[in-house]
Amino acid sequence: MSPDRAERIANIIQKRRPLAQKIAEVQASIRSLSQALRDLQELGASLMAQIDDPGIARRLQEVDFSKIQIGLAAELEALGKLRARFDRNTLNIGVVGRARQGKSRLLQSITGLTAAEIPDGSRQHCTGVRSTIYHNPLVSAYGEVWFHSQRSFLDEVIAPYYEQLHLGAKPFSLDEFASQPLPSLPDSLVGAEVGAKYEHLRRYHKYIDKYSSLLLAPSPRRISQTEIREYVAQDTPEGDRVFFNYLAVREVKIVCTFPKADVGQISLVDMPGLGDTGIGDEERLIQTLGEEVDFVLFVRMPKSSGDYWADVDVKLYDAAGAALLDLPVKLWSFMILNQTAAGSNNGDNSNNCQDLAESMAEKHLDTVGCVIANCAEAAEVNEKILDAALDYLADRIASLDRQYASACRERLAQLHSAINLEIEKAREAFGEAMQRSREFPLFLRLFSPLWQELSAGLEGLVRQLGEEREAQNLEFKQQVEDAIAACRRDSVIPSLEEMKSRRDRLGGYPNAYYDAMNEIRAHLSQYFLSLDDSLRRAIEKVKSQVAQVLISQGRLGGLSERQGSAFIEDIAAEIPADLTKLKLGFQILAEFYLSYRGLIQHRIRQHLDGLTPDRTTLKLSQNSPSAKEAIANLATLQAEALYNCETALEDLLCEPSQAAFAIVEEFGDRVLRAEGVKDEWQIFLEEMRADIWPTEFARFGERTKQRQDWLEAIERAVAANQLFEF
Repeated sequence: MSPDRAERIANIIQKRRPLAQKIAEVQASIRSLSQALRDLQELGASLMAQIDDPGIARRLQEVDFSKIQIGLAAELEALGKLRARFDRNTLNIGVVGRARQGKSRLLQSITGLTAAEIPDGSRQHCTGVRSTIYHNPLVSAYGEVWFHSQRSFLDEVIAPYYEQLHLGAKPFSLDEFASQPLPSLPDSLVGAEVGAKYEHLRRYHKYIDKYSSLLLAPSPRRISQTEIREYVAQDTPEGDRVFFNYLAVREVKIVCTFPKADVGQISLVDMPGLGDTGIGDEERLIQTLGEEVDFVLFVRMPKSSGDYWADVDVKLYDAAGAALLDLPVKLWSFMILNQTAAGSNNGDNSNNCQDLAESMAEKHLDTVGCVIANCAEAAEVNEKILDAALDYLADRIASLDRQYASACRERLAQLHSAINLEIEKAREAFGEAMQRSREFPLFLRLFSPLWQELSAGLEGLVRQLGEEREAQNLEFKQQVEDAIAACRRDSVIPSLEEMKSRRDRLGGYPNAYYDAMNEIRAHLSQYFLSLDDSLRRAIEKVKSQVAQVLISQGRLGGLSERQGSAFIEDIAAEIPADLTKLKLGFQILAEFYLSYRGLIQHRIRQHLDGLTPDRTTLKLSQNSPSAKEAIANLATLQAEALYNCETALEDLLCEPSQAAFAIVEEFGDRVLRAEGVKDEWQIFLEEMRADIWPTEFARFGERTKQRQDWLEAIERAVAANQLFEF
C-alpha cells in the first residue's frame, strides 16, 4: 500500500476536471456540426425537387451524410461517458456478479456497513436497486434516495416488458397500468424464462399501490441509516418479502466512514445480482459500468461440491466489456474468487477457487489480476482486494484515461476526414464548370456591346464634366450668398447701452470690446457651416450621374435596388476582393466626399483674424476709449471680415465642379483604362450574368440562387467541421 495513495487519487480527480469542461465544449460543437450537415442534407432534398437537370439532381442525391450522422451520434454518446468519467468527484469501483456470490459480504467488509444497509441472505435475491457507497470520514452514515418519476417508470421499467413479451402498446399513464389487467402472454411465447419475466411484471402490477406514491415524491429523499434497507432490499434480514419501495427507486446513495481511513476519494457501486430474469438488468449494468465506474470487481463464489466457468459467467464478462469498447475490460477489472471455509453454508471451496483461477484463460476471462479471498473477512478483503485495486488505480488510471480519450479522438478525426470527402462531393453537385462552358459563348457576345456602351457612357460623362469644370456651382453660389446675407442681417454688434453695460460688468471698455469681438466672430462663423449641405449635394449629384450610366448603359441595375451614392457603395461591396483594380475604382468613388471643414473652413478662418483680440489691428484709443468708438470699430471689423470671406468664397465657386470632374475622371481611369481592368469586368459580369441579362440567362438566374444557398450551407458545414481536441 502506497502511503501517498489518497493524495495521488485526489490529484487524478482534480486533473480530470478541465478535461470534462473541454469535452462539454466538444459535444456542443458536434451538435452544431450535426445540425449543419442535417441542414445541408435537407436543402439538397429540397433542391432535387426544384431542379430539372438530371445530372445535378443525381449529384445532389449522392451527397449522403446519414452514416456520418450515425457516427456523430455514437461519438456524442461515447463523449458523454467520457465526460461523466472525468466529471466525477471520486474514483468509482463497481462490484458485479451473479446473485448469491458474496458481493454484499465484500461490500460490507470494505465499508463497515452491515446487512441492515447492504442486504445479504441465504435464500432469494436480496438487493433490488443500484447503490453507490461513498467514503466520508466526517459524517454519520445516511442515505439519499432518487425515485423514478411516473414517466421514467413507465418508459424505462415497464415499457421493456411490454416490448419484449409482445404485450401490445405500453400503458400511457400510471393509472392505466394500475387499473387495467395485464395483457396475457401471446401463445407464441413459451418457456420458463418467459414465464419468469412475466411474473416480474406481475409483481410491479400487483403491488403498485404499495409504491406508487413514491413516483410522485421529490428526489433526493434523505433517510437515516436504519431506513436504508427499506429502499434497497426486497426482504427483511429474516427473508420475509415485505419491502416494495425498491420498485419505485432509481438509485440510492449511501454515505459512511470506511474502516480503512486512507482510501481517499473513492466510492463503491453495488449492482443488483445478475442471473435473475428481470428485463433490462443487463442493459442497466452496461450503462452503469460505461458511465459511472472506473474499475470492476467481478465476484464469483465457486461451489465446494465442484464448479466450472459457465456460459452465464462469460456472458457477464462480455456484458461488462460492452460498456466501454474503447477500453478493454481486462485493463480495468479484477476477478475475485470468494473463498469459503468448511464451517460456512457453502463449505470449503479452496480447491475449486484455485481450479477456476487456473482455468480463466481457457474461457478468455482476462483481468488485471485474480484474487482469492474470503469476502466475509474484512481484514482479508482490505489487504488482498481493496489495497490492490486502489494501488492499481493510482498507478494506471491516468494512462487508462488517456487511452480512452485517444480512441475517441481518433474516431472523431476519421469522421472529420469522411465529412470533408462528402463536402467535396457536395461542392461539385451543381457541375458549375460544365454549365458555364456551355453558356460562356453567349456571355461573350453580350459582354462586348455592354463594354462598349459602358465605356462610351462614362467617357461622355467625363467629357461633359470637363466642359463644366470651370463653371460656378449655382447651388453652392446661392448658399454662399445666403450665408453672407444672413451674417449681415443678423448682426450681434451691441448697442451703446449694451456696450456701457458690458463695460461695467467686465471692468472697462477694452475688456468689453474684446468680449464683443469674440462673440461677433463666433456668430459669423456658424453661418458658414451650412455650406456643407451644398457641397455634399454636389458630390451626390455626380455620383448619381455615374450610377445612372452604370445602370442604363452598364446594365448593373439588377445588382442593387438603391440609387445614387448608395448604388455605388453596393457595387463596390459586391465586387470580389481579388478583382483589385475594379474594386479600387468603385471604392475611391464611393468613399469620396467634399466638406466645408476640409475644403473651405481654413480659408474662412483666416479672414476672421480681425475679430480675434490677439490678432486684430484695430485697437481702441488708449487715453479715452468710448462705447461709440468700440461700436464703430466692431462694425468696421465685421464688414471687413464679411467682405474678405465673400471674396474668398467667390474664388471657390468652381471647386465643386472641378472636384466632380476630377473624381469621375479618376473613376474612369481606374475602371476603364487601368491595365487588366477589362478582364476583371469580364470576370465580375460573368459571375453576375443572370442579374445583368435576366432574360438571356433566366434558368441560370434561378440556378445561381439555388447554387448560392447550397454553397452557403456547405460553408456552414465546413466551419463546423473542426478537428476536435481534448
